[in-house]
Amino acid sequence: MSKGTLFDKVWDFHSVGTLPSGLTQLFIGLHLIHEVTSPQAFAMLKERGLKVLFPQRTVATVDHIVPTENQARPFVDSMAEEMIQALEKSCQENDIIFYNIGSGNQGIVHVIAPELGLTQPGMTIACGDSHTSSHGAFGAIAFGIGTSQVRDVLASQTLALSKLKVRKIEVNGNLKPGVYAKDLILHIIRTLGVKGGVGYAYEFAGTTFAQMNMEERMTICNMAIEGGARCGYLNPDHITYDYLKNRDFAPKNADWEQAVTWWESLRSDTDAEYDDVVVFNGEYIPPTVTWGITPGQGIGVDQKVPTAEELLEEDRFVAEEAYRYMDLHPGQPIQGTKIDVCFIGSCTNGRISDLREAAKIAQGRKVAEGVKAFVVPGSERVKKEAEAEGLDKIFLAAGFEWREPGCSMCLAMNPDKLQGRQISASSSNRNFKGRQGSASGRTLLMSPAMVATAAIKGEVSDVRELL
Repeated sequence: MSKGTLFDKVWDFHSVGTLPSGLTQLFIGLHLIHEVTSPQAFAMLKERGLKVLFPQRTVATVDHIVPTENQARPFVDSMAEEMIQALEKSCQENDIIFYNIGSGNQGIVHVIAPELGLTQPGMTIACGDSHTSSHGAFGAIAFGIGTSQVRDVLASQTLALSKLKVRKIEVNGNLKPGVYAKDLILHIIRTLGVKGGVGYAYEFAGTTFAQMNMEERMTICNMAIEGGARCGYLNPDHITYDYLKNRDFAPKNADWEQAVTWWESLRSDTDAEYDDVVVFNGEYIPPTVTWGITPGQGIGVDQKVPTAEELLEEDRFVAEEAYRYMDLHPGQPIQGTKIDVCFIGSCTNGRISDLREAAKIAQGRKVAEGVKAFVVPGSERVKKEAEAEGLDKIFLAAGFEWREPGCSMCLAMNPDKLQGRQISASSSNRNFKGRQGSASGRTLLMSPAMVATAAIKGEVSDVRELL
């Protein structure tokens, strides 16, 4: 029975039935695939003699393993070459749309689907990647899934899932200059915890989100998963519709008007019932940096690494581990921490607006000596748009490297990796041990503008000083 939230409405519309296990069999409107989690799934289909049930509802690209310096084929990394060949073959055999390198539409899967208009309000979306929650920015319900579930969607276009509770996260007020969507979501995760959202879908609401553009909203939903939520979403509005109108796969002409009417009906009702409501004031949130080994270990750039006594008892064990691994000391200011590598990109912050904000900081300045700084556009379209605006020239003049599209040094399943104990200022989404390619490498998460500031200064610095 619907409680009047967008989540409940979309869930009910896509529910095929209740399985004997008590799980809901949920129809998946759009299935996004890439080269990492799909080869085994296709192999499992072949073993069972099964076909892809609705190939027109699956769209593929290559992103995780692609090199960003030299994309000539065959790739130098033979395993990466095998993975892209396997995806090419599977898409050809099953008549699946594949946006390959050089197609003009290749890029990180969570960047290309929105920019093509594939992602639309009221959809159920699945992809074998944790950060599928990004698509919730459009009022879709989007799930990251594992390889066996990728197989299930290919074979049946459905998933077996438990229905989630819904927590409304309301944020009101204007973010101060130098504070971005990335800072806000890091602050929310810091406050509610990395396990705070377990069992929940997060509905983001309030005046702060209402003022955000779609790319900022995607950053918020992208990292809902880092707060333990299964998905995050915003209700669609005129900003959503303005973004989608005239995109490749968006409805056209009379279908467009009909679609907008339908999308409006999906918005959470004013009297919707929520399982929990949390309220924040956006005006007091500072530029935020992670200091530890989970996205929940964040502090304001002008704050100090917390002491164990300042933390909740259940957070102290991980904090002690983080002090050792990060080589940071309780009570130490985070500002002034020396940086070796600066990475701007990823499905969290590799879109055109992210690059524009970073370029504002880079313009007329120089990357500090000894710092390796590079910018990786989230897609071929983003790269083309950035180059048309001259952003590449700004970055190159400042001493940044300008790369080809891909996931790059987020998961580091490609040549872009930290070396040894290097410490990275990163606009990506995870700061786990070894996340950026080195078993002992260290990651500080922050906004693209803050990464650019760290590159210029050679250390963690307050972006507000350069604005």
